[in-house]
Amino acid sequence: MIEILGIHKWFHRGTPQEVHALQGLDLVLEPGDFVTIIGSNGAGKSTLLSCIAGTIAEDAGTIRFHGTDVTSWPEWRRARLIGRVFQDPLRGTCAGGTVAQNLALALRRGERRGLGPGVRRAERELFRERLAALGLGLEHRLHDRVGLLSGGQRQALTMVMATLRTPDLLLLDEHTAALDPKTAAQILELTERTVFSQKITTLMVTHNLAHAIALGNRLVMMHRGRILFDSYGPDKARLRVGDLLQRFHEADAVLNDRMLLTEASSPSTGEGYRPAGHGCPPATNHREGHGPAGSCGHPSQEKNP
Repeated sequence: MIEILGIHKWFHRGTPQEVHALQGLDLVLEPGDFVTIIGSNGAGKSTLLSCIAGTIAEDAGTIRFHGTDVTSWPEWRRARLIGRVFQDPLRGTCAGGTVAQNLALALRRGERRGLGPGVRRAERELFRERLAALGLGLEHRLHDRVGLLSGGQRQALTMVMATLRTPDLLLLDEHTAALDPKTAAQILELTERTVFSQKITTLMVTHNLAHAIALGNRLVMMHRGRILFDSYGPDKARLRVGDLLQRFHEADAVLNDRMLLTEASSPSTGEGYRPAGHGCPPATNHREGHGPAGSCGHPSQEKNP
């Protein structure tokens, strides 16, 4: 279980530009939860992910992984527990290194390193196997510089790097937003396959409401640093894009262009990317106090403002 409890984060505190980005936010994740996070600009979505990863320090609150308090841990120490994929395909890889060298660095994440071969022979076989599953031919390009790859290939490589050693938590921060629609669909398919096969607890930030509905077993809507709406399992599966837009309007949230485009392309059904697993993850743990589990192994719950 991963617990994010009472998290507060201010920027420019005590100045006229003060922003209270996270306002006592609570979020508890069961093993195998795949949570999609939506919210208007400035809702605190990326700030939440950065606080969890240790990229920025929270001002108050507690973060626990399986009972261990990691709140005071620096980013490099949390890296043993967390995999992360950013919106920018260039951020997750080292352009000057080869594909094999990048994967070797990911394989040793959080470990002590000494003198020795940078890439071992047995590791190359592992890398070829994992890359072949992508269907992009990268298994034949282990010695190519990553800077020669396309944006989609780099993002796919970053996904493999983030999950090469199964993390306790995978953070996906709008990881398809900078890609063309075809490549984005491929990365989403890879995301679903990887998360489900490795049973990775995942937080995925997205502005695409149809993707937020189609993927995962749980949907969280954020607004002004708080959780406005939290839906699980069957209740989440019944959501439509129009339902989410209505909640944004009720909260007086300012919608960005990507959300409005989602509405224009699918105003009522929420259709778009359709995952093979139909959004049902392998998680089996039930949350106490919410009744029997639904068809996805999780009960439903809503948090109203």
